Amino acid sequence: MPDLLTAFGLVSVGAMLLCYALEERAPGFVLAFAIASWASALYAWLAGAWPFTAVELIWGFVALRRFRRRLR
Repeated sequence: MPDLLTAFGLVSVGAMLLCYALEERAPGFVLAFAIASWASALYAWLAGAWPFTAVELIWGFVALRRFRRRLR
């Protein structure tokens, strides 16, 4: 049985995948992808994987920028 941290990582990465697959349906999925990316960054930081943390943080900001563009 996975520990709580592993479960959090699985849920956050799973949410990223789901939101990425659905982002053409509505801009809200792009925003949700950004939030899921930041959740994945938190997971990576808690797990001690700082390179993954940095990439996920950046990916979240890229998605937030895409979300703002889609609203225009």
